[in-house]
Amino acid sequence: MRFVARLLVIAWTIWRFGLDDLALSGLRARRFRLLRRVTRLGRQWQQPRGVRLRLALEHLGPIWVKFGQVLSTRRDLLPPDMADELAHLQDRVPPIDPQLARSLVERAFGRPVGELFGSFDEHPVASASIAQVHFATLKDGREVAVKVLRPGMLDFIDDDLSLMRFVAGWIERLSSDGRRLKPREVVAEFDMYLHDELDLVREAANAAQLRRNMADLDLVLVPEMHWDLCSAEVLVMERMKGVPISQMERLVAAGIDIKKLARDGVTIFFTQVFRDGFFHADMHPGNIQVSIDPATFGRYVALDFGIIGTLTETDKDYLAQNFIAFFRRDYKRVAELHIASGWVPPETRVDALESAVRAVCEPHFDRPLKDISLGQVLMRLFQTSRRFNVEIQPQLVLLQKTLLNIEGLGRQLDPDLDLWATAKPFLERWMQQQVGWPALRDKLSREAPRYAHLVPEIPRLLHDALKAQARGSDPELRALVRELRSTNRMLALVLWAVVGFAAGVAATLVAGRWFGEYF
Repeated sequence: MRFVARLLVIAWTIWRFGLDDLALSGLRARRFRLLRRVTRLGRQWQQPRGVRLRLALEHLGPIWVKFGQVLSTRRDLLPPDMADELAHLQDRVPPIDPQLARSLVERAFGRPVGELFGSFDEHPVASASIAQVHFATLKDGREVAVKVLRPGMLDFIDDDLSLMRFVAGWIERLSSDGRRLKPREVVAEFDMYLHDELDLVREAANAAQLRRNMADLDLVLVPEMHWDLCSAEVLVMERMKGVPISQMERLVAAGIDIKKLARDGVTIFFTQVFRDGFFHADMHPGNIQVSIDPATFGRYVALDFGIIGTLTETDKDYLAQNFIAFFRRDYKRVAELHIASGWVPPETRVDALESAVRAVCEPHFDRPLKDISLGQVLMRLFQTSRRFNVEIQPQLVLLQKTLLNIEGLGRQLDPDLDLWATAKPFLERWMQQQVGWPALRDKLSREAPRYAHLVPEIPRLLHDALKAQARGSDPELRALVRELRSTNRMLALVLWAVVGFAAGVAATLVAGRWFGEYF
């Protein structure tokens, strides 16, 4: 019943704000003119179309607001008036009542606000789809930001997710192309991330992890969490001061190097994805500021850590190899990687897939970002993937969304930024760190604790096995002992071969260094 009611609410909202008219406005054929006239009966809109779209998304709730946030960064896909209006969704959603916000804080910690804080501003500094933020000071004078979760969010999200699951199921039933896209798995991923965002303790943990990961990069600031004032509904963190990245005039007036800022953004993104496999997946302009404090001048300030993407080592390695192959224009390697990963049927012809990928990507190289639309590239790749039955990987949906956000930010900061040239050296350095002796050493050091407690037991286990063999005449046990001895001899030979090889390499390096110094 709630599902049907929510569906009716969505239909009513579309009609109320005239979104159906926006959709039909692009249909100029005569047979649609009557339909447009009928849908306009009894409706007159005072607001511009961008305002109506923003109000409709706000009325529909947090999932739709987040959809509008993503659209606001895609000025190459939307008219300027609509993109400008949707940008207000980033931090200007109507706030909840101030007294309600205060009561939510007191309920979360079981103490009056006056006992928790030295001061508390009841009027929020930012109000987004899931929560709103108030400035406050602790009893010791430290400035903090208090994030308060909006009440009743779970019901709204569950209703919309039920509708999305219903639609995804119908898409899979009605279309083979829909089954290839795995819409139900994509909705399940979206479900998980949205519910994670409703737990502010999880968000605090995400922020703490990201702060540790980024500590040695000196390009981005992440607020410190006050763990004694963190709960599922209220989060207290260090107050960060910066200029919103969308306020370009203020950044230029403060002396920020905008081109460097754009390059740093690409470096931060690829570091989080390929080095750490842990990336901020909600990087719309409302969540990013730039510090103008002399001590941290020019660094990014990251906010809102409710949605975090993660990648496995296999995902990272596969993606890095694909990116490098793209940057090198090695389309045959791209095709081979897709077939080896199982993303396309094994009988797919490498040369046919290579030719298709080349046709999509080649026109976009050696061009500035202002002349490239990743949205259009992804659309062409989607058409190609349909032809070759490529299976869409749900775990990469957040990465695709974040990449589009990065493009939107880069387009605002430096339209002449060459995204490919900026990212290629980083990925090549990362790949070099994944192979060779340094990588082997790091892997052995990571695995050593796991096997350290097993190594001392090997002599005792061998002794027990040999004693049992001497006492008994079990043929299976004797066969096991023979196999164990054969394996030991083989391991000894391999060990001596490795030692000899390492000694030879070392001698060669020493001799080469000596030869270079004296000759």
